[in-house]
Amino acid sequence: MNEIKYPQFSFDSDLTRAVIELERERTNLNRGTTPSEVFLQLKDLFQLLTSIMSARIEGNRTSILDAVTGAAGLRDSSRSSMRNDGVEEILNIQRAVDFIEQTAATSPINHMFIRELHRIVVSDLSREGDRTPGAYRLGEVSIGRSNHRPPWPADVPDHMSTLIDFIGEEVEPQMQLLQTAIAHHRFLWIHPFGNGNGRTARLLTYAMLVKQGYTSASDYRAVNPTAVFGSDRQGYYDNLEAADSLSDEGIVAWCTYVLSGLNTDLKKLGRLTDQNFVTNELLIPAIERLRSAGGLTSGEAAALGVAARKTIVKAGDLDKALPGSPSTRSQAIRRLTDRNLLRAVAPGARSYQLIFAPNELTVHMVNRLDVSGLLPRILTEDPI
Repeated sequence: MNEIKYPQFSFDSDLTRAVIELERERTNLNRGTTPSEVFLQLKDLFQLLTSIMSARIEGNRTSILDAVTGAAGLRDSSRSSMRNDGVEEILNIQRAVDFIEQTAATSPINHMFIRELHRIVVSDLSREGDRTPGAYRLGEVSIGRSNHRPPWPADVPDHMSTLIDFIGEEVEPQMQLLQTAIAHHRFLWIHPFGNGNGRTARLLTYAMLVKQGYTSASDYRAVNPTAVFGSDRQGYYDNLEAADSLSDEGIVAWCTYVLSGLNTDLKKLGRLTDQNFVTNELLIPAIERLRSAGGLTSGEAAALGVAARKTIVKAGDLDKALPGSPSTRSQAIRRLTDRNLLRAVAPGARSYQLIFAPNELTVHMVNRLDVSGLLPRILTEDPI
């Protein structure tokens, strides 16, 4: 089996600079003014967008609108015969992300964990499914856009055991992202499954970041490497192929590509922790776009604007936006909650917060993220 080693690189290299800068950015995680109720919705929105990205890397051309509609339906029912294969592929990735966030912090990354990721990702799919979900391949495979020939099927379990041992090694914090980048490449070098390897590799990388504390379900840590891979799809393939020789030079180039991209992503994430930016550049313009499209009355838009600025509102806070008797105002609020644009902060509570994903506001939020330069190229190649 090919040993997995850290490459040799000089102290004044681009890779060293990327490692140092990422450690600096790590210290800024958990700092921000955006209320947690809003930031966690942004995180969920970006998780949906990165699921779309991961599928698009493999050729899925499902629109963001269709994916959002599917995600909104998933909130109310488990499966629908009306969903198409492209939407279902994206929702499977979402399910795998949920599995990671529920288990990765406490469960080891082992054969069972990786095979379960794969099973979730390819479940019930036609074009992008696998005849043996959750099982290592028993035949030869080829990799599109690559001259690399993955190992023989009989050698896959041993190669995966070597990779899992490498993933489980305790390393210094400044080496963790290097470990993650190397593991991503080696997984794809092995190509352990018949199909779904790319999606599973990106999810495995996300799971490693969860374990390393770069992302969390409860605070400002929300890094997802798929945004890096989706920002330059050809660069992703080219750098992967350069590393297939397993030479120090190729591995260093791959790691530099990944870590530099994560640096860029963390800087973008910093803008989302600024409450003024989120409110004035994303939420309020998105509400106005929905109103202009005929999706809201002026009063409803004004009410949502108040909720955007105050984060948590009571019915009395909306009296100017929704004038009339308390009963009339309650009916207007009920219409907004029925559309999932407002939500009670707790069952039976009369305090509400703005909801922007997944619902009618989501595509307008995506548009604002695009205008603000926060979306990778792969999400802007096709109409939203």
